[in-house]
Amino acid sequence: MLLEVRDLHVEFRTRDGVAKAVNGVTYGVDEGETLAVLGESGSGKSVTAQAVMGILDTPPGRITGGEVMFQGRDLLKLKEEERRRIRGAEMAMIFQDALSALNPVITVGDQLAEMFTVHRGLSRKDARAKAVELMDRVRIPAARERVRQYPHQFSGGMRQRIMIAMAIALEPALIIADEPTTALDVTVQAQVMELLAELQREYRMGLILITHDLGVVADVADRIAVMYAGRIVESAPVHDIYKAPAHPYTRGLLDSIPRLDHKGRELYAIKGLPPNLTRIPPGCPFHPRCPLARDVCTTDDPPLYEVSGTRGSACHFWRECLDG
Repeated sequence: MLLEVRDLHVEFRTRDGVAKAVNGVTYGVDEGETLAVLGESGSGKSVTAQAVMGILDTPPGRITGGEVMFQGRDLLKLKEEERRRIRGAEMAMIFQDALSALNPVITVGDQLAEMFTVHRGLSRKDARAKAVELMDRVRIPAARERVRQYPHQFSGGMRQRIMIAMAIALEPALIIADEPTTALDVTVQAQVMELLAELQREYRMGLILITHDLGVVADVADRIAVMYAGRIVESAPVHDIYKAPAHPYTRGLLDSIPRLDHKGRELYAIKGLPPNLTRIPPGCPFHPRCPLARDVCTTDDPPLYEVSGTRGSACHFWRECLDG
């Protein structure tokens, strides 16, 4: 296994109390595999990724338990200097907002070239040549001229391609893409996802794709992990999830996708709101919004039941959900 996250716990100390953002998350991704991590905003998807990358804001964030095994090493036990050498070279992250992630006062060429001067010791001239190659690789037109431009001179889709170029620069074994198609129109979304899939096949990278959009991952993911209130509530191969979800929350997400054959019908929405992470309800955290909830759901926190050898569901009544 390329990456294994085991029973990870992350909390934030706030004025309102301790927010338990990640509560025992366990998942893994192998070489050449794509794991899609799904869930509403605030479910813990990005915080888990930041903990894996070692870029969690501390304070107020704090990892309180678990392991992050990457190529046989527990990253949580490494010194910061060792983590810094791994970031970029062995694992990289594509951030949600490329305009905020890129330095606005440094040309994109210099930002790409820095990867090679810092991690590979290349000269400024050779690093600039590598930057042009990368921009060509992610299909940015007129790369030799545009390498001197600043982030604000690129469109949203082109900036995201720059972020992808930075992520693949040193050919890492793992890339984490955090909402890489947010704020992009549908056509550009498809182009970006196609580019990511192509690069993954070429470099045999493991890919963790963080998103709230089930439609984005249908054609690219191998496995899906669905998160709610900082927990994995369902994990399964992608086709099993779409064919028959085994958790009411996953079913609600699928039913919320607009469909051409439902023209004229009211779009389904999951009732209620995600819980306040400083006051997660007892029992199953989804029970206040769940159509299958019963008395046991309000008192007993369900484990991740084994539905089959390749999937699990944190629902006491997963069989009923699976049967529709």
